[in-house]
Amino acid sequence: MRAKYIFPLFVILLLSGFKITSLSQTIQSDIQSLSKGADVILTGKVTKQNSSWNKDKTRIYTDVSVEVDEYLKGNSSNKTIVVTTPGGEVGEVGEIYSHMPKFKNEEEVLLFVKKDKKDMNYIVVNGEEGKIALYTDKKTGEKVTSSNKKVSTLKNEIKNHIE
Repeated sequence: MRAKYIFPLFVILLLSGFKITSLSQTIQSDIQSLSKGADVILTGKVTKQNSSWNKDKTRIYTDVSVEVDEYLKGNSSNKTIVVTTPGGEVGEVGEIYSHMPKFKNEEEVLLFVKKDKKDMNYIVVNGEEGKIALYTDKKTGEKVTSSNKKVSTLKNEIKNHIE
């Protein structure tokens, strides 16, 4: 049943001039945009998370501590950086914000962050787009993204955009 819908969709995409390379160009431009918009770009591992209310007890924020492996942009000698994200859970109350990055303890990440002008905390650039989870390829032992892109290749792209 699904096959009869997939073929016409493929034909429509083909006739409209859609190319698979369009997807890679979009990803490439996203990396370029993220790289230019970030004050700091780093790889590291999430070590802990702490959620708390703001001063007025109207919103919950989570401070995410990341042990830094490498700074790709923004020279810093700090081995740990704290990134603040909206949402979290305090007691029996939880807040979830769509399109905001979610973190897991011990998760390896590539982050694009900037200083928030209001309170000078680090925030993730462009919400969930500014956080890329990293994994170890079981066959090669190399770090890769969820789309199986080598982290070494991604780092080179980022460095090209910020130079």
